[in-house]
Amino acid sequence: MFKKVLVANRGEIALRVIRACRELGIATVAVYSEADRESLHVRFADDDVCIGPAPARDSYLKISQIIAAAEITGADAIHPGYGFLAENAEFAEIVRASNIAFIGPTPAQIRAMGDKAEARRLAAEAEVPIIPGTPGPVADIEEALPAAQRLGYPVIIKAAAGGGGKGMRVANDEDEFARHFALARGEALAAFGSDAVYLEKYLEKPRHVEIQILGDEHGHVVHLCERDCSVQRRHQKLIEEAPSPAMTPELRAAMGAAAVKLASRIGYVGAGTMEFLLNGDRSFYFMEMNTRIQVEHPVTEMTTGWDLVKEQIRIAAGEPLTVPAQGFQLRGHAIECRVNAEDASRNFQPSPGTITVFHPPGGPGVRLDTHIYAGYTVPPYYDSLIAKLIVHGNCRAEALARMHQALDGFIIEGITTTIPFLSRVIQHPAFQAGDVDTRFLERERHLLGEAEA
Repeated sequence: MFKKVLVANRGEIALRVIRACRELGIATVAVYSEADRESLHVRFADDDVCIGPAPARDSYLKISQIIAAAEITGADAIHPGYGFLAENAEFAEIVRASNIAFIGPTPAQIRAMGDKAEARRLAAEAEVPIIPGTPGPVADIEEALPAAQRLGYPVIIKAAAGGGGKGMRVANDEDEFARHFALARGEALAAFGSDAVYLEKYLEKPRHVEIQILGDEHGHVVHLCERDCSVQRRHQKLIEEAPSPAMTPELRAAMGAAAVKLASRIGYVGAGTMEFLLNGDRSFYFMEMNTRIQVEHPVTEMTTGWDLVKEQIRIAAGEPLTVPAQGFQLRGHAIECRVNAEDASRNFQPSPGTITVFHPPGGPGVRLDTHIYAGYTVPPYYDSLIAKLIVHGNCRAEALARMHQALDGFIIEGITTTIPFLSRVIQHPAFQAGDVDTRFLERERHLLGEAEA
């Protein structure tokens, strides 16, 4: 097992990894930018190193600084968390070349699944259902337009190297397609350094359901069931739950088998997520794979009882999976709400600033993953996620009731947060009934607040 792990991240996920390491008896190193000097992940790590100024490009994305921090502190492994360099194959290569273990999949696996077009090709080879689309990137509008016509509108233009909703545009007709194609390529180039895009048929009202998988160096791959991530805004997940309200035992078995089949085909090592779109007729299609721990991993932990971050660390140390291929049962229902420092009524405008009052929720089945506290200043330089509120109940109705009271008792003052918005969503009759899809918020814009009602 490792002696010291450097956490190449910040915020709640850095704290989450530090806690897992402590349970395993592993020392930790926090890296931080000048803006994060007072962050809790710095306080709770055994060692810490400032790696640069506030902008991420000068700190959390600075590979040379992170490697230097690992070397001067004697870290023998690096955990990338999510975001920043977590799915950067070059980073994984440099870490390994520096004789430091990378807690994640191989560079080749990151590269293969990070290219969305290549991931689709691999899924098709593994006979995993994929959404009808182009076999790879389209070179220009002259090649793209006939392909869109063959697929039939609406179609979605997607960045081949992308994720997180960037470089994605939906076109409902030929005129929209011509405009959105150029916009998507420009967004892709700005976000990922590549303007390569491909096309897919756009499903009108699908659910977003993903399967959590784990693979070790001994050839074992298992899945830990699904998460439903259908409540989204501009392809960004806002609320996740497990199990999915739309799931049946037969569908879970089929989706789980497809996820394991694709992961096994590439010899996947580590934690990862296979993301699918689930149609109303219960047909499902592979969309992409995330080769890292997910923001929403706690709902899987709450319903399976397995610590996914500790499993990541054990796998990277060469140990076999402790999760059985079969034999565990889902326990109750879990829901996660992402709390952001944003104003939902103003198009989710970021709201950085100093937190003057912080009163966390509590009670049975309530978990809060956060790095904030009274007096903490939310910086304007990074993602606005400030907390993840997770609840667990014996059934979905109990989980919903617990989430309602937890949001009601979660007090943050000094900045604007999405807590009131989240409370409105979970009380909506459609969400209460589990009858939502990825376009739910487009139809229910009144939930955003009075300014956009």
